[in-house]
Amino acid sequence: MHLIQQYLHRIFYADTRALSLMRIWVASVLLLDIAIRASDLEAHYSNMGVLPLHVLHANAWNQYFFSLHALSGMWQFQALLFAVAAVAAVSLLLGYHTRWATFISWLLLLSLQNRNPLISQSGDGLLRMLLFWGMFLPWHRHYSLDARRDLPVEKNLSTSYFGAATVAYLLQVAWVYVFTALLKSGPDWTTDGTALYYALSLDQILMPGGRILYQYPQLMKFLTHATYYGELYLPFILLIPWKNTWFRLLFIFSIIGLHIGISLTLYVGLFYLISISAVIGLLPTPAMDFLDRRLRVGFSRVQQRWSRLGTHLRPPLSVHVNVAWNKPRWAERLHGHYLREGLVLTALALAFWWNLGTLGKPYFTVPQQLHLATLVPRLDQNWSMFAPNVFKDDAGTFWKASPILTLRLTSTSKAKSLTLPNRPVW
Repeated sequence: MHLIQQYLHRIFYADTRALSLMRIWVASVLLLDIAIRASDLEAHYSNMGVLPLHVLHANAWNQYFFSLHALSGMWQFQALLFAVAAVAAVSLLLGYHTRWATFISWLLLLSLQNRNPLISQSGDGLLRMLLFWGMFLPWHRHYSLDARRDLPVEKNLSTSYFGAATVAYLLQVAWVYVFTALLKSGPDWTTDGTALYYALSLDQILMPGGRILYQYPQLMKFLTHATYYGELYLPFILLIPWKNTWFRLLFIFSIIGLHIGISLTLYVGLFYLISISAVIGLLPTPAMDFLDRRLRVGFSRVQQRWSRLGTHLRPPLSVHVNVAWNKPRWAERLHGHYLREGLVLTALALAFWWNLGTLGKPYFTVPQQLHLATLVPRLDQNWSMFAPNVFKDDAGTFWKASPILTLRLTSTSKAKSLTLPNRPVW
């Protein structure tokens, strides 16, 4: 039992400073997500848009979902909820009442995604899960307003943290890549190595880097196999107890490199930023010691400039550790620590079970009796990006329907016919 405990602590620990950096990154991406969605607020979330409430409930609604955004179809009501979500995200970014800010951000993001599931992608699910696990992680202890409060502070406190939430967080990051590889069962990925070629043939999402890469078929084949086998096997190095620091860094830099490469070749929205934020919290203690020294140098300069504004003012943020958990009294009476750990482990089991169910095996399917506990907090996940094969048709392939396509262009004066050859214009 001692060896098992030692192994778990070595593998599943998280540095609280890394978690705090992840909090800042996640909050920044969340603010960007809110801003992008707000630009189409009326089109996507009001009754004047493409998915009015009656259409949502008739065609795209799950009986276990809930959505505050579905209480009204008025764009003014949606704007109010967007404003509340933005305030909560800013509070999360600054680390002000971090736990409440995390909960409100998660609740409103879940509500927003349920309001229009037709425009969701895998990155949305990952962002939702990061906020969910963040409610149980101590990512308020550094670089936050909470850390400057007049609460017990221990400067020499160990920054290593282990709990059910760190286990859930690490496994969540790992199985995103394992399951997406398992779902990529088509020959494009496993044998032919043509997946990247077909992906870069989708002109709607092609980026300038993809146009350059498209000229090198052998390189695309190599990168296809490297991506597939890297996603399938690389996460398992996180479970190696020896040289754990180096294996973590290898995993982090590999994942960051993968997603930067994807963002340069294919348009994937915020998915690459969300995925990078997910691995920031895995930074090991030696790496955070290096980063923290430089952050403290920069922070000391901010303190000097802040002090010039008035000696009675304190700097808005602190790099010290706030060790207080701020447990409510009812939680203390109910042994809140064990209650919290049990809740996290239950949620982890349900989320993993749901992931197994996406593999298409009947014996892995989550029973109907557990759908309420799984779908209400949206623990359901599906990482079928470009799986099982890459989609091979885009808007540019409509000419395949017939050898010759005739379009009639109607104007106020007369009608004209245009005949197109059976090949793309470009």
